[in-house]
Amino acid sequence: MHDLRWIRDHPEEFDRGLTRRGLPPRATEILVLDRDWRAAETRAQEAQARRNRISREIGTAKQRGEDAAPLLRQSLKDRETETEAAAEAARLRTQIEEILAELPNLPAEEVPDGVDETANRVLRYHGEKPHFDFAPLAHEAIGERLGLMDFARAGRMSGSRFVVLRGALARLERALGQFMLDLHTSEFGYLEVSPPLLVRKDAVFGTGQLPKLEEDLFRTTDGRYLVPTAEVPLANLVAGEVLDERLLPLRYTAWTPCFRSEAGAAGKDTRGMIRQHQFEKVELV
Repeated sequence: MHDLRWIRDHPEEFDRGLTRRGLPPRATEILVLDRDWRAAETRAQEAQARRNRISREIGTAKQRGEDAAPLLRQSLKDRETETEAAAEAARLRTQIEEILAELPNLPAEEVPDGVDETANRVLRYHGEKPHFDFAPLAHEAIGERLGLMDFARAGRMSGSRFVVLRGALARLERALGQFMLDLHTSEFGYLEVSPPLLVRKDAVFGTGQLPKLEEDLFRTTDGRYLVPTAEVPLANLVAGEVLDERLLPLRYTAWTPCFRSEAGAAGKDTRGMIRQHQFEKVELV
């Protein structure tokens, strides 16, 4: 979620960042709503302050035996003003938060501009790209020839973008997951966690998948979501809590299945294990 105060102080920079992401400027629209929201908040607070003052005056008038009816009418009017202004402020704040929640992060200054990954710059190479004196096979072809990957049977059971791993490959996946967990818990201070795989909407919103990536998530009939990554439950372990600084940093790791609908990847990487609806991953948070 973008910081509204930062947008107030840097509207041009905010719009420039959106433009670099291929989006239209939004600072003016947001700041108009922000101005109206703050005005409504002020009206509500002022009406409440008047009611508090009049309440004391009503008490004094009654003690003196004076007619308090005019004060009671004014108090009722201020209560109505406060209620209406508070409702207006809540509506405007919700509208602002909905706009901000849909906007992506602004790119850092060093990020190259471009419409897609073709504009990326290579910063460095590590090692040398292998060269073969034969035409290498794709990973799924190798897996199927060795009888270690079975896309056909997975497809009959579950549809496209699933695979059955067998024998040595299933064992290798398990070994890699255990190796990563053992490495990071024993050498780098991570705490292993076995989290829930179903989470509520607030959890997925908190890690940024909602609302922008909702179409890529699997949602259950009771409104919960299958985790697209263990980052979601791990990051939410301390959501809304005030942490003792002496306990920081907190490091969590988990090895879980991940579930993604890949709605935005229609026609892309339909072969192999690149874009699966279900896959295993070790996450570090």
